[in-house]
Order: sequence, then C-alpha cells, then structure tokens
Amino acid sequence: MTFDRLTAEMRRLALLAGEKIMEIYQADDFDVRAKSDDSPVTAADEAADAIISDGLRAAFPEIALVTEEQAETHGQSLGTFLIVDPLDGTKEFVQRRGDFTVNIAYVENGVPVRGVVYAPAKGRLFYTTAEGGSVEERGPFGETPGQIDPIGVNPTPDNRALMVVASKSHRDAATDDYISRYGVRDMTSAGSSLKFCLVATGEADLYPRLGRTMEWDTAAGDAVLRGAGGQVVRFEDHQPLAYGKPGFANPFFIAYAPGVLLVKG
Repeated sequence: MTFDRLTAEMRRLALLAGEKIMEIYQADDFDVRAKSDDSPVTAADEAADAIISDGLRAAFPEIALVTEEQAETHGQSLGTFLIVDPLDGTKEFVQRRGDFTVNIAYVENGVPVRGVVYAPAKGRLFYTTAEGGSVEERGPFGETPGQIDPIGVNPTPDNRALMVVASKSHRDAATDDYISRYGVRDMTSAGSSLKFCLVATGEADLYPRLGRTMEWDTAAGDAVLRGAGGQVVRFEDHQPLAYGKPGFANPFFIAYAPGVLLVKG
C-alpha cells in the first residue's frame, strides 16, 4: 500500500457513499430503526457502509477493517487498521439538518495518520494528502480532484477571545461549564466530525467533548486536524488520544489549535 493509493481510494469511496446517502436523504421518507444501544440507524448508514467496506476490503485486503455498522469487526484491539463511520451524525440526517459526514481513516501504531471527512449535504470535502498535510477540496467533485486548498489551524489564537465549536446534539451542562473557563469570543455548534474540520481550517480554535464517542466517530476528523497542525488530547491528562483501544471507546477529549492554552478539567 502507498499513501497515494490510499488517499485516492478513501476519497473515491467517500464520494460514492455520499452520493448514495444523498439519494436517501432527498427521498420523501425513509425508515429509522434503533440499534441495541438505542442510537438510530437508517438505510443510508447501511448502504454507505456496504460501499465503503466492500471497497476497502477489495483494495486493501491485508489491512484490518473496523466499521461501526459491523459489530463483528469490533472484537479486538489493534495497532494498524482502517476505521469507518459511514454516516456520522445520523440524528442530523434524520432531522434533515445537513451536519452529517462520511468518515474513513487509516490508523498506524495507534495514531490516525490519514483520513477523509465528507459532508455531502454541505458540499465540503476534507482529507489528508499522501504527504500527510490536510486540504479542503472544492466542488463539484469528480473522479479526479478539482480545486484543492491547503488548510491549517489558526496559528495565533487569542486566548482572551477564542472561537469554540461544540456538539449540536450532545452538548450538556458539563461542556458549558468547561467552556466558561476560557475567554470566548463566540461559539458555534456543528454535528458529526465537522467540528474537527472547523478547527482544522481555523474557523474554530477549540472543540471539547465531554461525552461518549467511539473511535470511528473521531479517527478521520482527528487525522484531518493533525494534518492541519492541530492536536487531540484526552480531557483528563492532556495526553494524545490513542486508537485501537479494547472496545474502541474514547475517553473525553479536547481538539484544539496548539496556540490555545488548555485549562485542566
């Protein structure tokens, strides 16, 4: 496997999955079911998962694959693997709010080193390059990349006036209390892994998450943010967030531009 080939294949599969998701999203109605953990799942989740997982297994059969919609892939801790959330932000999808994403990442030795985040309803596509930097590609999206703009975190955030992004569907009092300990210029909310991408482009400086997430929720956005010069650390001790943990559950975490002076939780 080369990173050139990996980048091209992740981009291709994300676009194909996004196209299928939008077919279902734009239909008059679609079924919503509850999974065993009471989270919602739709035909769009399942169709996108089939497109991506089949494509990755065909292209990279030697690399382990973990995907949210296939419980049989969740059983072991890993160091190097592909990880997929075919439709992150299903609640936003169901409520037709547009803040949902397709997420594919490659984790190497516990670190998400390459990833793609595609928000088909918003027409935004972010990914890491073969060289490890991060870009946003401008639509319309075709078989070959169009206009590509390098992205980077805000290099000089003003710690007296930070731009903060928080979850649209999962924000709580604990998150608000933590945010209140910073000097905040303004706040915005976003669903899914778009929050990582807003920090990666410099549209936000800080994204704290004091709630349950899984590695497939975060790996692709984490890779894009790291490629843009940002960091993702555990809330409790500010050590880097690691991947391939048993059960693939994340602790609370903070994603940020390195110039932000973090406060202890």
